[in-house]
Amino acid sequence: MNADLVCKGGGIKGIALAGAVCCFEEYGYKWKRVAGTSAGAIIASLIAVGYTGDEVKEICLSLDYNIFNDKSKLQSIPLIGQFASLLVTKGIYKGDAIEEFLYEKFKAKGKTKFKDISQNGESNLKVIASDVTRKRLVILPDDLVNYNIDPMDFEISKAVRMSLSIPFYYDPVVIKDQDNSSFIVDGGLVSNFPIWIFDVEGSPRWPTFGLNLSSNNKGDTSTTDTNLVSYMFDVIETSLTQNEDVYLKDKDAVRIVNIPSLDVKTTDFNVSHDTILDLYQSGYDSAKEFLFKWNFQKYITKFRT
Repeated sequence: MNADLVCKGGGIKGIALAGAVCCFEEYGYKWKRVAGTSAGAIIASLIAVGYTGDEVKEICLSLDYNIFNDKSKLQSIPLIGQFASLLVTKGIYKGDAIEEFLYEKFKAKGKTKFKDISQNGESNLKVIASDVTRKRLVILPDDLVNYNIDPMDFEISKAVRMSLSIPFYYDPVVIKDQDNSSFIVDGGLVSNFPIWIFDVEGSPRWPTFGLNLSSNNKGDTSTTDTNLVSYMFDVIETSLTQNEDVYLKDKDAVRIVNIPSLDVKTTDFNVSHDTILDLYQSGYDSAKEFLFKWNFQKYITKFRT
């Protein structure tokens, strides 16, 4: 069975998305097109270049997530390292490690650029980012033409890096267009869950499923930390993890798998292995419960005809 997939952002909580993907594939679903924001873009991109759900699971469960907190040399400055990094590069961590890690994973499948996962100039992967300079949503690779960049020749890993560059946490990606520069950051600022991206008029040939990382927000805080940096991260995380469910139409809600993210904080890359396993299982169990009730023909009859 063919299907399109849209994955919500959520930092480390994105491990739960892998569990849901595995469950869908066990039920016989094959992905035609995939999209995602931030952590959702990581999962979507791995699928797009040819990784199976089981392979994505292996990557997620075996990875040392601390490598993603790659510090700049400025952080070695006593007392003011974080602030110095923020002032100079606009981020505490570089973000290079994630991009390099993904590039190697894509290279292993022989697909590093969008032209490698495209047919007739149309990519089967859509990645959401935010241009805070132009104050607009950016759909990659499509919108790269607006920056005089060839979409097909663009690195997939760079696009995903853009999508997950949490403001102030990671350095933004800078795109230079002649005399102008645009700062590209986490797509969650404008659309953390682009469930609409593959919609067509009339009846679709196959379903589009959304994987939503839900949270009651109890754990999405910096606990007892009251310093300025922690406060900044809390403000940003609030904007990235806002509850979008209230904006969803009925036709969207019925095709979305709501996955409890177990009160894990988006940037808690120090989570225990048990928590990683719990996140994966949460995604798997939620997808299984959803698929038990899902009926594509009923969806078409009620919402698309």
